Amino acid sequence: MPKSDHQKLSLLYIRDYLEQNSDEAHPINAQTLIDMLANKGIRCERKTIYSDIAALQDFGVDIVNRRGKNGGYYIGSRNFEIPELKLLIDAVQSSRFLTQKKSRELIGKLCQQCNHYDATLMHRDVVIDRRVKSMNETIYYNVDRVQEAISKNTQIRFRYFDWGIDGNRHYRDKEYIASPYGLCQDNENYYLLAHSPRHGITHYRLDRMTQIELIDAARVPCPELTGAALIDHANQLFQMYSGKQVSVKLRFHRSLANVVVDRFGRDTMMIPDGDDYFTFVVNVAVSPLFLSWVIGFGDKAQILYPQSVIDECIQLCQKVISQNHRT
Repeated sequence: MPKSDHQKLSLLYIRDYLEQNSDEAHPINAQTLIDMLANKGIRCERKTIYSDIAALQDFGVDIVNRRGKNGGYYIGSRNFEIPELKLLIDAVQSSRFLTQKKSRELIGKLCQQCNHYDATLMHRDVVIDRRVKSMNETIYYNVDRVQEAISKNTQIRFRYFDWGIDGNRHYRDKEYIASPYGLCQDNENYYLLAHSPRHGITHYRLDRMTQIELIDAARVPCPELTGAALIDHANQLFQMYSGKQVSVKLRFHRSLANVVVDRFGRDTMMIPDGDDYFTFVVNVAVSPLFLSWVIGFGDKAQILYPQSVIDECIQLCQKVISQNHRT
């Protein structure tokens, strides 16, 4: 049988068709593949299908041949297993820094990594319309631009805005210049950790940055944000609120052990203090958010030292009480 002009594409079409339409419960027989290729203007015989399948297997594609009645070919293993794809889709779905539009686009691309039977099931589980999402469509490209600046060791210039009570963006008057060093997620938001000429070590919400440009100036050296120090700095910030770095000793009820591990990690040394409590020491940036976190546990949490942090906590409580007693 003479070869058609598109004969060389048959391998690609077969692989794509099997990836999109086959699994162990839905094997594809040779005749179905012949018909599929014919619809694309490629004529072939069964022996050609067998040869193409063998070539794909030699290339490393895990194509399984089930023999017998209702047999056929199917993809045995893929780049992503279904549980892995579900984890990734859940992460995209729950990410506040991604817009609804970008979330749907990414989920659609992830679903292309499995056959359409599984993709349909996963799409049914996706609900993002009512979740609070970013309203900045450029955030996806902001990540790329910042990473480019980091790799090229260059500073960036950008505009920064706040949301007003009118629901609109209100840009700050000045342009910002910063030396970017890393990106991190905290409290469901995406942040840039950087060195600023005005503020020194600081951070910016990535979804509130626009018009990011690389400028012809090397980053300001910042050992505090380089290598492992970058991770240490991010861990000490409490919900990305800056504050004086302090070693704080706390006394928590045993029922809060999970909370401590989730927030500060398994390496946190928790020392028993009586039958019902334990103490631990952490280095944190003391801020109203950190103090509010401790206060939120009521009589199950106590700051033991330093006295300056205890005093800040008392002052915060007094301000809240005063504010709520005003008439």
